[in-house]
Amino acid sequence: MIAAMRRTKIVATLGPATESDAALDSIIKAGVDVLRLNFSHGSPQEHKIRAERVRAIGKKNHRHLAILADLQGPKIRTERFRDGAINLTNGADFCLNADCGVNDGDVSQVGITYEKLPDDVKAKDVLVLDDGRIVLQVKSVDGPKINCSVLVGGELSDNKGINLKGGGLTAEALTEKDKADIVTAADIEADFVAVSFPRNADDINLARQLLRDAGGEGGIIAKIERAEALENLEAIIKASDAVMVARGDLGVEIGDANLPAVQKKIINLARSLNCVIITATQMMESMRDNPIPTRAEVFDVANAVLDGTDAVMLSAETATGKYPSETIRSMSDICINAEKESRASRSSHRLNTIFNRVDEAIAMASMYTANHLGVRAIASLTETGSTALWMSRISSGIPIYALSRHESTNRKVNLYRGVFPIYFPTIHTNHAEANQEAIELMKKQKAVEDGDLVIITKGDLMGTDGGTNAMKIVEVGNMAKFVG
Repeated sequence: MIAAMRRTKIVATLGPATESDAALDSIIKAGVDVLRLNFSHGSPQEHKIRAERVRAIGKKNHRHLAILADLQGPKIRTERFRDGAINLTNGADFCLNADCGVNDGDVSQVGITYEKLPDDVKAKDVLVLDDGRIVLQVKSVDGPKINCSVLVGGELSDNKGINLKGGGLTAEALTEKDKADIVTAADIEADFVAVSFPRNADDINLARQLLRDAGGEGGIIAKIERAEALENLEAIIKASDAVMVARGDLGVEIGDANLPAVQKKIINLARSLNCVIITATQMMESMRDNPIPTRAEVFDVANAVLDGTDAVMLSAETATGKYPSETIRSMSDICINAEKESRASRSSHRLNTIFNRVDEAIAMASMYTANHLGVRAIASLTETGSTALWMSRISSGIPIYALSRHESTNRKVNLYRGVFPIYFPTIHTNHAEANQEAIELMKKQKAVEDGDLVIITKGDLMGTDGGTNAMKIVEVGNMAKFVG
């Protein structure tokens, strides 16, 4: 059966709170569309087992669930403290010391995981630790030692992240661990692989090549979380299948006050370049411990939907939170209500564009027709999902059904806003029979009923990638009524 008609998709992170089959079944029933495997935690074998469980339980629930493998990236962290967490007071001296032992941190210094950090900073630079909870200003750099003054103090415990305000760290986007994890992602047939801290399009292209070399066919997601990425944003988006507004580290680097405008810019640019967009980080953070969201969180999710995001993402809320399924249901309700607003279903996207591809032109013509003719649904018979992706860039309240014989395509399109996959196993040379079978399948799924107008797009040579070249309008129950 088709899931509830929420157009904005929900990405949820797996973790201890969703480890059991019962918990996984619960969040699938609550409406999750994409399951995120956080490769910062767990072994390759554990990720393989989780992927198998997602696919098995998803199949039982008749859902084409996508799997997102999220690479750890060059997370720059403090090492550990000898006697547990310390407390830093404002104005105190504190040293980040690349030569300090892994477990030898104390109130005066702590080790760091990135040995080249002293080469990347200079006096007066500001370093932000633990997602902004601790702020240090560099006084001087002495070999492996970064001598700092505490601007904002507080408790500092083991393995906390370090960011340079304004960006500029030279760490490579893909670590040796990431390269090994890409092989794991290919092995589990991940539908998407997310690259953490990319600086430019080359980082995305390298990840794609490594994934293809390992036999993986998944899409590449660029997580926008470095200040440098904003300087190369258009090139990164063009190199990616999707981008993620990763607001945690990005907010630390550019300042939280700048995030709302930057988020809107990324969403708008991604959609204009036919790229999928995910909005992430602390969207429903309070629901880690509470069964209802705050009003601020409701506004945050709704605004992302109104801005045109394809998906909203949950991290700790479903990985370690107390109410994972309740969080998904709450997020789903917010999305559905935001989608009722007229600006969420209107678009002037690419009205004045000259198209170079026939299949893209068919997609745009279909959406324009659907939005002006009272069409109930669009059926895109597709091999790769590209036509459905182009259609989904047009804001509309009309559902787009991607009918594909490829399970990998059905899973992939489940991330696209307003697109719903249906398994369509056959290829017909007789187009009338193909149309009839597609409509009957949609009726069985309760997507349409007699009297509805439906637009069908497909290619003359069905089964050929990029071959969509035809649009047909049909009336359910009276297939001979329209010949165009």
